[in-house]
Amino acid sequence: MIEDIKRVCSAENEGGIAAMDNKRVCGMEETLFQKLQRVRFGDIGHMFLFLFALPIALIYKLFRRDMWLICDNKNEARDNGYHLYKYIRKNYPEQDAVYAISKRSPDYARVKDLGKVVNYGTFLHWIFYLAAKKNISSQKGGKPNAAVCYFLEVNGILKNTRVFLQHGIVKDDMPWLYYVNTKMRLFVCTSAREVKYVNENFGYPEGYVKQLGICRFDALFDMQVKEKQILLMPTWRSWIATPTTASYEIEDISEFRNTEFFKGWNEFLGSERLHNILKKNDLKLIFYPHRDMQAFLKYFDIRNENIIIAKWPEYDVQELLKESRYLITDYSSIAMDFAYMKKRLMYYQFDYQDFRKGQYPEGYYSYEKDGFGPVCYELDKALDELEAAISENYENKEIYLRRHSDFFDLYDNQNCERNYQAIKEL
Repeated sequence: MIEDIKRVCSAENEGGIAAMDNKRVCGMEETLFQKLQRVRFGDIGHMFLFLFALPIALIYKLFRRDMWLICDNKNEARDNGYHLYKYIRKNYPEQDAVYAISKRSPDYARVKDLGKVVNYGTFLHWIFYLAAKKNISSQKGGKPNAAVCYFLEVNGILKNTRVFLQHGIVKDDMPWLYYVNTKMRLFVCTSAREVKYVNENFGYPEGYVKQLGICRFDALFDMQVKEKQILLMPTWRSWIATPTTASYEIEDISEFRNTEFFKGWNEFLGSERLHNILKKNDLKLIFYPHRDMQAFLKYFDIRNENIIIAKWPEYDVQELLKESRYLITDYSSIAMDFAYMKKRLMYYQFDYQDFRKGQYPEGYYSYEKDGFGPVCYELDKALDELEAAISENYENKEIYLRRHSDFFDLYDNQNCERNYQAIKEL
């Protein structure tokens, strides 16, 4: 368990000191001691890279006055940054744009021939970051070093123009995305309800939050569904994936098998009733948890020919969403992607209280009142709903289609174009 945690914590996500900006870790006030647990030795090294890169970047900027630096996660080219970069290279090749990704990433091949690519977290990445007119990412921590950049940006030392393309759709209270903790110049939203909530609660100046739609949604219209494939995709649990001593106020995480996350999903996957449903209907269920929980996949010893334990990077999230006939999730914002395609889904939330206490306090969005599928809290109820969906040929219900129309008041394939034009105008 400890080695799994180390691997997860060493990943570049929000990482290191950058996670300190969250006033709550595990839903509670974080102490100085807990904040210090998130500091990594490598963060200190990046302070020197910044200092050495700064004078070079000031000169380099004279030659590339309108450079845009775009990225997603360090190891991925699959999210909104990738879709925007790909769109720019195809439709606006005159725009000076660079994509940052690790050269060791399996996704490097996706972007290396599109245009200029810089190796993520390197000295050259620092030069580009400091020289770029606009820094654009789907990740708040999408920078050469999340910790150092957070310190420089939030304290006003580095006054560059930063664009947050978003990783999903905001539906919960997320203090680490408050303006005081990001100083983002452009915060992209999809729904009018989302814009209203962010404007009223996150503290951004007027005009900084815009309803443009997230870029990856443009690629959802060309889906080719596999009739016999259903998808199980739960989100992460921050107190397990990025633990501090505060995590133990939620539950004992010293042994992953004792966590509610493991017990709940292992019970689901190991259910004899589920196995019979899958076999009877000749279905393949793909279990693909959030990337920050992938390190724990080895604990799920499910031996059933109808269940695939899917690992990154062999499987692509967006392709799975487009291919799958039906989705089972818990709290993940990928339900929004699935619902955007007007496909049927279900929420299985066996640890709702822990999730609200430990990860995201409730925002404007209620799964019961606003969700795009039924909410189940018990295994038998979840399996009842699965059987109902199968028997009804996965036909979506009118109540959820109405919710789709009400929520997705921006529904087209022009999201990349709107994002490009809004960034251009900054």
